[in-house]
Amino acid sequence: MVITRICDNTINPIFHIRHLKLESFLWNLIIRAALHHNLSPHSPISVYLRMRRHSVTPDFHTFPFLLPSFHNPAHLPLGRRTHAQILLFGLHADPFVRTSLLNMYSSCNDLASAQRVFDESISKDLPAWNSVVNAYAKAGLLDVARKLFDEMPERNVISWSCLINGYVTCGRNREALGLFREMQLSKIRPNEFTLSAVLSACGRLGALEEGRWVHAYVDKYNVEIDVVLGTSLIDMYAKCGSLERAKLVFVSLGCKKDVKAYSAMMCCLAMHGLTEECFQLFSEMTSNNINPNSVTFVGVLGACVHGGLVDEGRSYFAMMVERFGITPSIQHYGCMVDLYGRAGLIEEAESFIASMPMEPDELIWGSLLSGSRMLGDAKTCEAALKRLIELDPMSSGAYVLLSNVYAKTGRWIEVKRIRQEMEANTKLNSLLKTVKGIKKVPGCSSVEVDGVIHEFVVGDESQEESESIYAMLDEVMQRLREEAGYVLDTREVLLDLDEEGKVKALSYHSEKLAIAFFLMKTRPGTPVRIIKNLRICGDCHLVMKLISKLYGREIVVRDCNRFHHFRNGSCSCRDYW
Repeated sequence: MVITRICDNTINPIFHIRHLKLESFLWNLIIRAALHHNLSPHSPISVYLRMRRHSVTPDFHTFPFLLPSFHNPAHLPLGRRTHAQILLFGLHADPFVRTSLLNMYSSCNDLASAQRVFDESISKDLPAWNSVVNAYAKAGLLDVARKLFDEMPERNVISWSCLINGYVTCGRNREALGLFREMQLSKIRPNEFTLSAVLSACGRLGALEEGRWVHAYVDKYNVEIDVVLGTSLIDMYAKCGSLERAKLVFVSLGCKKDVKAYSAMMCCLAMHGLTEECFQLFSEMTSNNINPNSVTFVGVLGACVHGGLVDEGRSYFAMMVERFGITPSIQHYGCMVDLYGRAGLIEEAESFIASMPMEPDELIWGSLLSGSRMLGDAKTCEAALKRLIELDPMSSGAYVLLSNVYAKTGRWIEVKRIRQEMEANTKLNSLLKTVKGIKKVPGCSSVEVDGVIHEFVVGDESQEESESIYAMLDEVMQRLREEAGYVLDTREVLLDLDEEGKVKALSYHSEKLAIAFFLMKTRPGTPVRIIKNLRICGDCHLVMKLISKLYGREIVVRDCNRFHHFRNGSCSCRDYW
């Protein structure tokens, strides 16, 4: 009777302890219930202490139930005391206890202790190997994790999944996909966790063909598309620019849809500029008695930004706080600052920043910068950029943008001073051997052709077919000039160059090289999907419009800000900005 009620969490089990002489296995059940059901105020450690006061000796099941309750650095002292208890009762050699210790130290970011537990293990079984590989992968020490992975006497799906997820978390998405291919050759079948990580890598790279292959694999082997895997598919298709497929997956989830699935779909719609659809989905979610979370409102506020809907943005921000009791994060404040800035309400944006309960970060000042740049407000631009440099002196972007603001207004002495500061910082940090210094991040664009991702950087001549690519681009630009009256806008080049130099600097932006390559390699009418790491410039935006019309191509460009869908000479965005 006691066990049933504990598992059902219908009563407070601690009251029964006064009347029963419980053996360790019953105490273990209570510890487990306290862990999984949050039986406040009875934490797992308080139950364990009461167990000891009743002179009940823990066994090898006790600590695997207790240790997961220590899962962040603040819990490390209690975790270490629990480790001492394990040693006291001679349970440290048990494989389940040892693996739980490894996971605890990993969760508390104490890799040295995790490694020591692993090294002191007489018999290192597969779960222990998996735990130590996962510990280093979670900490971002992927080279160490890979070395241990390669030394493993055997591997299972957990081994591969931990390392793949580590690569994805650290942004090493190409390596994640490479490791996934190795996994396939090893004949180990991926599980839902593996597939979710791989889909995330595909989405970030814009690798639609690879993502579609994963989806086909799921269907072929009848892998259940639960809400976690379904959400990963929605996110992948959305980031690869395949909005219709994202919608199909969302609809197929049916009654399994939860707040994460709804939030993913709303963020997807916002990125693609479908503001009204995003609002309708929000209404559907709340009508189904699913309460939004903070991610939901990032999506909804993002939709307001792309739609230029200031009043709606204010309304949703107030709703988030007053109706749903969600404390705004820096991302929500960033959306509002961006919204005000794009609407030309710079003073309101500055007042909003001043009212924030936390210190503004790079996101906030970057949002203010975007708005002030659009309006040509050099004074606010300069103030925002100076704050960005204060927050991150090694940021290339802030220095370059401040230099460009000065260049746009012809303040070439200031341009020279900023560039000298960049060079001085680079040399200083080279001497200190602390960081590489300030370097301008080059524009980079990628396209997928026949399942292979091809990357291009501005002015890139390293490709095997560089000569052909540049010839194709020159041919495209000539056709745009002759048939559409295109004139290159050298005002986009904010450098102290002569006109010829400006033309060269602007003509070979990475997205132009990417589309020239794609036009060379694909059949007429094939949709183009380009992933760019920076914001698309105004001239490239115009070029994409003209190519979509003259070449009859649907072009989707994902830049660092949003998606642009070009069809028949038009773009889906409200305006360029």
